[in-house]
Amino acid sequence: MMKEKTPLTARSPQEAEANSPGRQAAALAAALLAALLVNVAMPGLESWRGHWWLLPFCLWPLFMAIQIAPRRAGWAGFVFGLAAWLGQLSWVTIVLGRYGGLPSWLSWIVLLLLAVYMALYNALFCRLLLALHRLWADFRPARAAMLALWAPPVVWTGLDALRGQLFTGFPWMDLGYGLFRVPLLLTPADLGGHHLLTFTLVLVNSLLALLPVVLRRSGLKALCAPTASALCLLVVLAGYSGMRQKETRAEIEAAQRASIGLVQANIEQDLKWNPAFKEETVTRYLGLSAGLAKDNDLDLLIWPESALPFYPQDDPLASRVAGFAARGPMLLTGAPFYRVTETLEGRVVQYFNGALLIGPNARVAGTYAKQHLVPFGEYIPLKRLLFFLKPLAETIGDFTPGRHSGPLAAPTPDGRELRPGVLVCYESVFPKIARNSTAQGANCLANLTNDAWYGRSSAPVQSLAMAVLRAVENRRSLVRAANTGISGLIDPLGRITGETGLFTEMAVADSLPLMHSVSVFTKVGHAFGLCCALLILPLLLPVLLRRLGQRAARRQFCMPARTGRP
Repeated sequence: MMKEKTPLTARSPQEAEANSPGRQAAALAAALLAALLVNVAMPGLESWRGHWWLLPFCLWPLFMAIQIAPRRAGWAGFVFGLAAWLGQLSWVTIVLGRYGGLPSWLSWIVLLLLAVYMALYNALFCRLLLALHRLWADFRPARAAMLALWAPPVVWTGLDALRGQLFTGFPWMDLGYGLFRVPLLLTPADLGGHHLLTFTLVLVNSLLALLPVVLRRSGLKALCAPTASALCLLVVLAGYSGMRQKETRAEIEAAQRASIGLVQANIEQDLKWNPAFKEETVTRYLGLSAGLAKDNDLDLLIWPESALPFYPQDDPLASRVAGFAARGPMLLTGAPFYRVTETLEGRVVQYFNGALLIGPNARVAGTYAKQHLVPFGEYIPLKRLLFFLKPLAETIGDFTPGRHSGPLAAPTPDGRELRPGVLVCYESVFPKIARNSTAQGANCLANLTNDAWYGRSSAPVQSLAMAVLRAVENRRSLVRAANTGISGLIDPLGRITGETGLFTEMAVADSLPLMHSVSVFTKVGHAFGLCCALLILPLLLPVLLRRLGQRAARRQFCMPARTGRP
């Protein structure tokens, strides 16, 4: 009697049990728990600075969800991502609804769509892990455990890097930024950037999730090699942090210093672009600056993004600002400006959101035009397709991106030269811009921003967190001047001084080191995230080959037998 073949698609009793409705519900609950832990761990509202110590554990429920209901791994990842990003990006409704002119219901739809997009990366992460785990089922336990440990940080970090590049990029609040309040843990960022911090956090989560599973299935012996490898990396990074901190402190002590001040004038967004209020705006900035300059021998004074709510080329108020700079320190201020170019087709006027450096001679010594504009904030991509965002376009105008990323030159009377690399608002989110400026000779960084758009939300402290990492990655002091806060001065180790509150008038100053050493990140380490993204391909190649083999086997199994011609 011929033995009946078992269909290739048949499920084993164990697989059917693992994907029962009860287990699927448990997997989704675990995913929601992971999202809750992430939102608690990451920086939140002004009074809620984030419980960073949860970061090495917050993804453990998500890894458990993949094991509880494997066939719902993608959905578990999507639910996790949707819940986590709705919490992290809730400020979008304030930007678009309160200040962007959109109806409240439409701003919530935009938030949901953005969270859905971000959650797709988390869903893909879980699906890729499931595919890899199935591939490794036939491997020796020790080898499978090693791959199961290191694959999650590689895939997670690689997808983070891709998210920071695709569709102009949105690398908002990767896990590594959650450590911004712990300078000792930030130091490895000067090797591989914030992506290395994220990689390490996911590795610890992966190890904790792997331990009980491997112990139950394969015993202690299979855990020795992967555990030792993970601990080795952690020990190396801890040793590097201690050594690097000591060396950087010595460099800071030996470095030339500059006295840099910042002004937070707290101009409400509703009044900022009101023509009747612009004179009051300039008066407030000049008054705070005069008091700060009187008490400090400043080398450079920094005002926030669009501190001058007019085009300086056309407005007589610009002469008051230039007169102050002529009597006091050099002034770096945010301001819109335009350029007129004569072409064969006629005059072309380009408008920029940028910064002006005004020198002691009351003239503009340098300009910077913002390179990475905010989609739906400074321009509307795909205007014809997104016609329903017309009210937002009328509110924000349409800027042209700048091309120059080099630092500005601000010499001091005693021969020292400040070379600030400028980051305007959203540009502090992108490591590439700060890194390029540092590579071209910047000895400090200046982040000019207007966070009034965010209201009293989590976004200002999240923006501060990302700015801190730009300082540590490049070993540069960074001054963050925000219209309504949070402002502060950050040294190359990530330590914050003069941190201001939200919606307060403040003017602070400090002596900051002007560093010249070049970090590994600035040279080559900025590629760490993209290297992780490239490593996903060789990890997936065996999976793809296996799938192709299974499809070929199915076709052969289902193909009817050929008969010869009569």
